Amino acid sequence: MSRTTFLDWPVIRQLRGGDPTGRGAAVTSAATRATAPRTAIADGVAESVCPYCAVGCGQRVFHKDGKVIQVEGNPDSPVSRGRLCPKGAASEQLGNSPLRQTKVLYRAPYATDWSDLDYDTAMDMIADRFIEARRNHWEDADEQGRPLRRTMGIASLGGATLDNEENYLIKKFFTAAGAIQMENQARI
Repeated sequence: MSRTTFLDWPVIRQLRGGDPTGRGAAVTSAATRATAPRTAIADGVAESVCPYCAVGCGQRVFHKDGKVIQVEGNPDSPVSRGRLCPKGAASEQLGNSPLRQTKVLYRAPYATDWSDLDYDTAMDMIADRFIEARRNHWEDADEQGRPLRRTMGIASLGGATLDNEENYLIKKFFTAAGAIQMENQARI
């Protein structure tokens, strides 16, 4: 390692060189010049949407060896024009957290422990319970014979992490199923 001399000080380099304002090479260390962005080593980049709120900011997700290494705003997004809030910028932690659940967990009635379930079994269980709740709580008419065509056995509670299109489809689905109890943080 070479020894730093008086002439290597940034202020001296600034005065001697062509960088009088001290915003360029005169004040940049060798370590800084050797630094490369994380995106330079990425295997690829995927376009995505931030999962945190209903704004739908565009993201560029850089990955290497199947792991997210950097998340940046997508400059091509008409919504966010390349900008992300602090939560969106930190969403790399969402995919890489060691606490992230990566499998379906199920706790049977009266059980004290959780067990692993495969996705197909879990989806079938949800569908069966949805259909059963609709069938068991269907109200075709009220006491006076007025048509109701609804179920009080199904409700939907959504959050603002879904965008407007997803919320619209969920509202249409639950309405078609006869549910009338639908609430969402985004209040569509």
